[in-house]
Amino acid sequence: MTKQSEATLENNLIAQLESMKYELVVIANEKDLLVNLKAQLEKHNKTTFTDKEFSQILNHLAKGTVFDKAQTLRDKFVLHREGKQNFYVEFFNQKEWCQNQYQVTNQVTMEGSYKNRYDVTLLINGLPLVQIELKRRGLELKEAFNQTHRYQRHSYDSSNGLFQYIQLFVISNGVNTKYYANNKNASFKFTSYWTDKDNNKITELKEFTQEFLERCHISKMIAKHIVLAVDKTMLALRPYQYYAVEAIVDRVKNSTKGGYIWHTTGSGKTLTSFKASQIITELPEIYKVVFCVDRNDLDTQTIKEFNNFKDGSVDNTDNTSQLVKQFTDPDSKLIVTTIQKLNNAISNPRHLLKMDDHRDEKIVFIFDECHRSQFGETHKRIVDYFGNKQMFGFTGTPIFKDNASGNIGFKKTTSDLFGECLHKYVITDAINDENVLKFSVEYVGRYKHKNSANEKDIEVEAIDTKELMESPKRLEKIVEYILANHDRKTHARDFNAIFAVSSVDVLCKYYEIFKKQQEGREHKLKVATIFSYSANEDDKAAEMLANDTDLQLSLGSLDKHSRDRLESYIADYNKMFGCNYTTKDSRSFYNYYRDIAQKVKDREIDILLVVNMFLTGFDSKTLNTLYVDKNLRYHGLLQAYSRTNRILNETKSQGNIVSFRNLKKYTDEAVALFSNKDAEETIFMHPYEVYLNHFNEAVEEMQKLTPTPPDVDNLYGEDQQLDFVKQFREVIRLRNILSSFADFNFADTSLSEQVFEDFKSKYLDIYRKVQSDHQKEKVSILEDVDFELELIRRDNINVDYIIRLLAKLITADEAQADALKKNIFGIISSEVTLMSKRELIEKFINSHIPQITDADEVEGKFEEFWSDEKAAAFEKMCNEEGIMTEKLQGLIDDYLYSGRKPRGDDLIGTLEAQPSVLKRQSIVERIGKKLNSFIETFIENV
Repeated sequence: MTKQSEATLENNLIAQLESMKYELVVIANEKDLLVNLKAQLEKHNKTTFTDKEFSQILNHLAKGTVFDKAQTLRDKFVLHREGKQNFYVEFFNQKEWCQNQYQVTNQVTMEGSYKNRYDVTLLINGLPLVQIELKRRGLELKEAFNQTHRYQRHSYDSSNGLFQYIQLFVISNGVNTKYYANNKNASFKFTSYWTDKDNNKITELKEFTQEFLERCHISKMIAKHIVLAVDKTMLALRPYQYYAVEAIVDRVKNSTKGGYIWHTTGSGKTLTSFKASQIITELPEIYKVVFCVDRNDLDTQTIKEFNNFKDGSVDNTDNTSQLVKQFTDPDSKLIVTTIQKLNNAISNPRHLLKMDDHRDEKIVFIFDECHRSQFGETHKRIVDYFGNKQMFGFTGTPIFKDNASGNIGFKKTTSDLFGECLHKYVITDAINDENVLKFSVEYVGRYKHKNSANEKDIEVEAIDTKELMESPKRLEKIVEYILANHDRKTHARDFNAIFAVSSVDVLCKYYEIFKKQQEGREHKLKVATIFSYSANEDDKAAEMLANDTDLQLSLGSLDKHSRDRLESYIADYNKMFGCNYTTKDSRSFYNYYRDIAQKVKDREIDILLVVNMFLTGFDSKTLNTLYVDKNLRYHGLLQAYSRTNRILNETKSQGNIVSFRNLKKYTDEAVALFSNKDAEETIFMHPYEVYLNHFNEAVEEMQKLTPTPPDVDNLYGEDQQLDFVKQFREVIRLRNILSSFADFNFADTSLSEQVFEDFKSKYLDIYRKVQSDHQKEKVSILEDVDFELELIRRDNINVDYIIRLLAKLITADEAQADALKKNIFGIISSEVTLMSKRELIEKFINSHIPQITDADEVEGKFEEFWSDEKAAAFEKMCNEEGIMTEKLQGLIDDYLYSGRKPRGDDLIGTLEAQPSVLKRQSIVERIGKKLNSFIETFIENV
């Protein structure tokens, strides 16, 4: 059977859209697009526009960025008509979203810095709001994604920039189909499959088109299920978020019942709850929407995230009086508060008089993390107080009968409190959709048990006594293990870790051991800690973290000894980071907590030692490892594990759990409870041996095409090069997974490390060629392939490292010098961070090294050489582009200070002569590439 061509796929799609009542319209270029736009806007607004009036409209539509245009789309334009009343032009009907005009066209040609022809475009009221890019069956979907990014760079903003009105992209190769919002900064990980309500994927283009591109549905997605965030990006809800929002809104409109949403930890429930809240606040019958959290840290985090979706949407209620005032304020339709403040507002006599005025108003309550135990008594009080309420809960780990016991404090289930589950998206769904990562769980530590003359290994839990588990010898061995393996687990500290331990006393022992064992180490791990001291902080039998009241940060509960120890640890922190925090007042201590949270997110802390804090509700994409020396069960276990599995990039392939206790049974119980009994294969990584076999199989497949690295040079044409890139990319992906295992050794594989590095050099040669060919008119088929360079970057290989090797050349004999040179050339050919510096380093080796007789002179001579080359490259760039040197130097200085690369307006401001509007974009792009190349070569990683 022959593969279906892209043209056939396109024709079939258009025929299907026509059958779904899209009007087919032929639009060859922007001129046709404008003629059609005028006609469609006239039809939609039931009027006619003069050429002068349409020119006003067009000028209005042409202004601003992609984000500005998304706002323009949703607003009306005041058209000033001569001698007539002003007319409000509507571009898109958000309230009655089915009441719009729908067309389909294909192969529209737009010319910017390149001439591009787009596959299939859906026009709504004449504006291109949905762009569909197709690849023939068998090609990677990511190529279509990268193609849309290329169009964004090259031509979407050309002329009137109407293609910047695209709200949603759809990419498909016929078999797999995904969608995503128009956000040029988003990675491929932001793309989503559409599903049905039960999370079954709809991947075939025909079925996807029938469901997702149905006229009313696509309009509703644009009208209601895209978020315009404060950082000026667009976010489209994923299908499970869409169904959850729809379910809650339907309940509010058509029922008085509540319900709960079970969406696994890390699946983006804040965005879901925000969108549900936003839509509900638009309903005239709703008095208030109150979003409740039960800890101050979540209050702060949620407020920040809510305000990121819509600036000023949330007022931070620092005290109960402010909360009561918000209930009175008609402009505060959305309130975010803590459950403790709400409880105080309806319990404290001094607030009740004001609150009584609102108790019978229609109020919707949405509770975050609704599995928490403090919620029990308060829930009853709120239910009894408010007479016209609806209650909804969000949780990643609901309370069922199985886990509603132990130290949880009450035995009601989530459904007892809220009603039925309105939508479910469990961890297996999220992993299958690649919205969160799998876990790699390793159980470390077995102990010899002496029995007469025999010794045998037995598992930790068989002799789990306090004396053994807290013995200094055991704790020291665990710290030794962490220090030996942390860089491997975190990819040379690209990521960081939390270490959860059983009690404050044990935490203090670990902290001191880390300090002692790191004395004299050159590259010390930055270890920080925070704790409160109360009964809840100790390791209880159930360890479900249900009574996690850490963030009350009640300093009164700290005994003097613990407080003094914490004060000394904070002093270490202050010295490490130049801060001035203390336990002596609650505000400073709370700020210490917040600073730790931010530094973990910024990777400034390598390991955070905790008892319960940060094991629930804390989100940091840079965390990839959890060390565990405590008992965990049920929702506490899954919540703690889930700190590690947020999606970030290709390097972060899994969340690592390193358990120094045998939690296998409890892990299996939690998986069975919160997904299903057969979910282990979905949730957990395979053993080391499985990935080793996969690696060797991938090497074997690659070597069918290129048996040795030199064979890469003999590949015929771009098609064969593309095959090699994909095959070797799979090899480096698997190497990335293998390298996180403590057992990994290249000697286990069928490929030596040196041959791997040689293949990597050839892989990077192809990448460099594609980059240098960017200026050519013809687009390479390699242009849209993701080389995933982050998988082969090594932070410890930089210019300083090369200089140290060069110094060795001076004193080496001939044989040693040849070996050293071969090693150096191999490194600079295969190292991502040195790609831009390769030619200059080779030039220095060939022209300067033979003249140097003293190894101590190498560094100085290199710096002198580098400075001269940098000055010459800077002068050449300024002369070629007519740039004022002092202004460009100012931009570079600003980059060195802020880390922000110059933008288009910054670059234009450096030019001696200002370009015309038509030439502006291509000039900005050209200078931007040159400046980026200059920065990458002479500034970064030097």
